[in-house]
Amino acid sequence: MDTRTSADWHAAAATLAFDGRCLIGGQRRASLGGETFAKTSPVDGRLLGPVARGQAADVDLAVQQARAAFERGDWAGQPPAARKKVLQAWAALILQHQDELALLETLDMGKPIQYSRSVDVPATARCIAWYGEAIDKLYDEVAPTGPHALALVTREPVGVVGVIVPWNYPMIMAAWKLGPALAAGNSVVLKPSEKSPATALRLAELALQAGLPEGVLHVVPGYGHEAGAALALHPDVDAVGFTGSTRVGRRMLAYAAESNLKRVYNELGGKSAFVVFDDAPDLARAARTAAGCVFFNQGESCNAPTRVLVQRPVLDGFLATLQAEAAHWQPGDPLAPETRMGALVDRAQLDTVLGYVAKGLAEGGALACGGEQARAETGGFYVRPTVFTGVANHQTVAREEIFGPVLCLIPFDDEAEAIRLANDSPYGLQASVWSGGLDRAHRVSRALKAGTVHVNQYDEDDITVPFGGVKQSGNGRDKSLHAFDKYTELKTTWLRIEA
Repeated sequence: MDTRTSADWHAAAATLAFDGRCLIGGQRRASLGGETFAKTSPVDGRLLGPVARGQAADVDLAVQQARAAFERGDWAGQPPAARKKVLQAWAALILQHQDELALLETLDMGKPIQYSRSVDVPATARCIAWYGEAIDKLYDEVAPTGPHALALVTREPVGVVGVIVPWNYPMIMAAWKLGPALAAGNSVVLKPSEKSPATALRLAELALQAGLPEGVLHVVPGYGHEAGAALALHPDVDAVGFTGSTRVGRRMLAYAAESNLKRVYNELGGKSAFVVFDDAPDLARAARTAAGCVFFNQGESCNAPTRVLVQRPVLDGFLATLQAEAAHWQPGDPLAPETRMGALVDRAQLDTVLGYVAKGLAEGGALACGGEQARAETGGFYVRPTVFTGVANHQTVAREEIFGPVLCLIPFDDEAEAIRLANDSPYGLQASVWSGGLDRAHRVSRALKAGTVHVNQYDEDDITVPFGGVKQSGNGRDKSLHAFDKYTELKTTWLRIEA
């Protein structure tokens, strides 16, 4: 059991090394142009340090070295067992540096240290280890043919993969893409969010320490419209794995069309529906689950069930439990072990969330709780857990992804209306159905247009199952063996067999 106090974590934070330089070719280095930007912590506004402002020239250097390593076979040419050993050693190093990585993550993007340490770091290590273990478990195919031919279907790495990840789960999102991309034998250039670059850079250093060849993984921090665009437009990048907003996901597709028609896999936004029928087996648990899944990570989760649809006969009791549960998610010091809700990632995100609250009120919604900034005196960016009532499904707060701890409670009368409201969204990432009737639960889950549907729960998850959405929530799948489809090509080889 971890017995450290807030004072212990603050003391550790005061001495934590922060290195924002690029990692290209196995070496830390300034950007070629020498540009930097200042990174401050959303926890209390403290200066963490300068970060390299990568530009097209830095991306080009990283891609050149990644391509050279790939063509030489530095990584792709190694036997599966050798690649497996490296990834497993990397996962072990991640766990050995658990406190350092957790502290970097908390200071960089504001989430509570208890979750950085108990959720993000272990999940990152587990993901890397899982894909390492999968390397020598994937078999190619021999197709059925006539007696005079042999047809082999083999899976090959695509080459150089560009990875662009967001700031809400910096380590986990990087691992979801680095794990399968590297396990398949690709070289990778990673562009972390400018709002949370620290752990991506440190993870890459640990990969080198584990034995990953120097030219295989590169990290270029910088702004999306500079380094991110340069990576997505680069003609020698074969595939891009992107997680972020739907708005930027559209740009990724345009960049591919403007360059080399590289494959693009987008994991984008969500406005997930949480559907509660009056025969739900445990309404109190349903309300607690909804609150926890929206308020966890400060609401900065693409799959958060921010549209909670409740059948009218149980609406009042459900709301009362929501309000009581929100009281347990009040924001606090992210470095205090008991804190459940930390800081939003920066001032811009705080302003965005509060702007949506104002919009919701202007369009006729009512606040059941929250809706205001908290802890402003700390210099950090905090907002109280917020529950809207009186919201119709067509209103802005029910349509657009807010990326903050804001939940909209929407009533419905019958099953048909619940399905219509749940599917009436441009997004389709996740959904949940709460009902005590097996027939209804199955029928509604089949009708919902979402990449994942939960029944009588929401927080079950595992690396073994695919994650992704439909409609404007993106394409392709992270996690599970299905993720290899994004980072490999299928090759058919015909051999003539003489009689």
